[in-house]
Amino acid sequence: MQYHHVSYEQLETFCREVFKGYHFTEEESRQITDVLLAADLSGIESHGIQRLIRYHQEITGGLVKLDAKPEVVFETPLSAVIEGNDCMGQTLGIRAMNMAIDKARQHGFGMITVRNSNHYGIAGYYAKMAVKEDMIGMCMTNTEAIMVPTFGRQAMLGTNPIAFAMPADPVPFSFDAATTVVPRGKLEVYVKRGNGLPQGWALDETGHDSTDPNRVLKNIIAKAGGGILPLGGSGELTSGYKGYGFAMLCEICTAILSGGTTSNYIYKTPGRANIAQCFIALDYGMFGDKQAIRAALDRYLQEIRDSDKAEGQERIFIHGEKSAEARERVLREGVSLNEKTYEEMKMIAAYTGAEAYLPPYLD
Repeated sequence: MQYHHVSYEQLETFCREVFKGYHFTEEESRQITDVLLAADLSGIESHGIQRLIRYHQEITGGLVKLDAKPEVVFETPLSAVIEGNDCMGQTLGIRAMNMAIDKARQHGFGMITVRNSNHYGIAGYYAKMAVKEDMIGMCMTNTEAIMVPTFGRQAMLGTNPIAFAMPADPVPFSFDAATTVVPRGKLEVYVKRGNGLPQGWALDETGHDSTDPNRVLKNIIAKAGGGILPLGGSGELTSGYKGYGFAMLCEICTAILSGGTTSNYIYKTPGRANIAQCFIALDYGMFGDKQAIRAALDRYLQEIRDSDKAEGQERIFIHGEKSAEARERVLREGVSLNEKTYEEMKMIAAYTGAEAYLPPYLD
């Protein structure tokens, strides 16, 4: 399957027009586009424009309620629970993180949990919102059950990503990772490419290793058994139970604390996704002089960069550096699009009346 490049600026305009075509407001369309394309800017194909088809299906299928009005159902000076009422995940996520930041600005810490949301893109986007305010940010979301717990063969947990970001120079420290070996979006990419999965990524319906992405995805959709393995792989030898444990941490901070839905019930209520999320902002000035704290982090990160390299390796990366460098490359060369993704974009453009904004190939 071939890839082609399109201008980032033209793709951004296209996405905004698409979401306006679904009847989101100008500001909502900007927010959704910003989160969606942040993945492509970071070189994360699985969560970028290739996910547009998913949002098309969820919006037209009624999972996303265009007239949804989220409401705060519980609040303290440091925390809150938001009932999402099936709002678009990105707009709800930005609202929740801004609320956490406001609380942290006033009291040093803010934690907002959300229930009955929808897919919201990459968790790292929201953690980095706090960095822009010179704070530490964290974000988590549960997802449809696709992770098989250690020694199991039934998916009970989601990819359940955990993101953490903190200001640093020359680029912020930014960690964002699924607690599965890979996210579902990676399997979708492998299907589009026609590639088999590496050994140790996924299980079939019997609980045995599978390298067939189509089979694994179909089983996930049909709830037929199997799924993706926890970070660390199967069993205990390579510490798969640790990924399983991290996923549980995410479930507790999202679904349990919000009074929402755990992964094994997501997408099981007709017309609802029932996803739960968590947003945290922390003013690290609570622990002393912010300049001194930041300088200590900068120094340690540089010591890691300068530490001895493995034979044949020239560089040790700090979390966030590859994404920052990918951004520069994408803005210079354009976004790399799979041909199948481009065909999906054509269909969506026709549906939303955005054909005139479909970006042409640069190569």
